[in-house]
Amino acid sequence: MRKLVVTTFVSLDGVMQAPGGPDEDTEGGFTRGGWVAPLMDERTIELMATLTSRAGALLLGRRTYETFAASWPLTGDDDQVGSLLNPMPKYVASRTLKTVEWRNSTLLTGDLPDAVRALKAGDGGEIQVHGSCGLVQSLLRHDLVDEFVVLTFPVLVGSGKRLFGEGTAPAGLRLVRSATLAGGVVLGRYARAGEPVYGALGPETGNW
Repeated sequence: MRKLVVTTFVSLDGVMQAPGGPDEDTEGGFTRGGWVAPLMDERTIELMATLTSRAGALLLGRRTYETFAASWPLTGDDDQVGSLLNPMPKYVASRTLKTVEWRNSTLLTGDLPDAVRALKAGDGGEIQVHGSCGLVQSLLRHDLVDEFVVLTFPVLVGSGKRLFGEGTAPAGLRLVRSATLAGGVVLGRYARAGEPVYGALGPETGNW
């Protein structure tokens, strides 16, 4: 069984919309795109290359696929991330696209949860979801995410699409890895750990 890993950049207030550029995703009148660029450094790029090297396939939503397909094919074979993404199998979840042209891309058809379960049942490295906010919400609703790799940037965006939106199912998580990068960027890798555990704190509980 392959792990499905959501890998994403978020602001400190949880926004994941348009980290890479002003016009990346203006849906909903969003005007604050590009909040990652000032804090991206060589170590963060190297870390992303290391994380991406664990992938056997990408699973992308339509908007992220179109953004990636317009830029990563322009990189050379010596690019740390592009050299991994371009030849990698890519699966695209979209109700509107009819064809996908980026090398080794396949358009998923039929019921999305069933298609993703079939991918997870195969062999190979991680199935990684990068960005793809709408797709992530669907995967969360159907309990299909095994791990989260979240790079939290020290900026408050204020509004926008959030990683954990309405309808996120309660779940326990276990911290697998953490690191602090330049500029105050914090990486956390979290694995599913069953149901949440609840309790009480306070002097009256004897647990203080």
